[in-house]
Amino acid sequence: MKKVIIVVLLLFGSSIAIQAQNGSGFGIKGGLNYNGNGDYFESIGANAEHPDRNIGYHLGIFGKIGDRLYFKPELVYTSTKSSYDSDDFRMKKFDAPLLVGVKILGPVSVFGGPSLQYIVDTEFDGITIDDIEDDFSVGLNFGIGLNFNKIGIDLRYERGFNDNEAIFINNNLGSGIVSRIDTRPEQLILSLSFIL
Repeated sequence: MKKVIIVVLLLFGSSIAIQAQNGSGFGIKGGLNYNGNGDYFESIGANAEHPDRNIGYHLGIFGKIGDRLYFKPELVYTSTKSSYDSDDFRMKKFDAPLLVGVKILGPVSVFGGPSLQYIVDTEFDGITIDDIEDDFSVGLNFGIGLNFNKIGIDLRYERGFNDNEAIFINNNLGSGIVSRIDTRPEQLILSLSFIL
């Protein structure tokens, strides 16, 4: 895991150094996540009357190399919440999307690429869950963006590839029922970015 983090930091650091040479840029970003762990569309249906139950946020930094065709590495802290029946599952993680994009018409661009994800913390209504199969996973991001000078907005879809579950035992009334939650992220992400 330490090697992966070092590689991501080296990629990000080298992208900033290259940007200084070719005039691309680096900046900050933040926004909202509409999260659904496991099956996204099933999660939307279950919470259609209460869409606020699956809203999270993200904050981070990014670099951008190139203009018409570009490489955009990001390092983002993400906090999400998903509702299951009347209980909430919360997850905090670091994402490192490595995106390749292309401008297709004026300020409009499309992009996609892998996202390295490291789960920092999980909690299911006050119970800290330590039994997540993998703290590190890989996902896919793709989406569309609008860029006006130094300000950008993008909407993307993220899907985790690894099958990943959190396991906990419900001891209410001595039932001892084993429950599983699919912690693989699947979400829509709306971001506002600013190049410094």
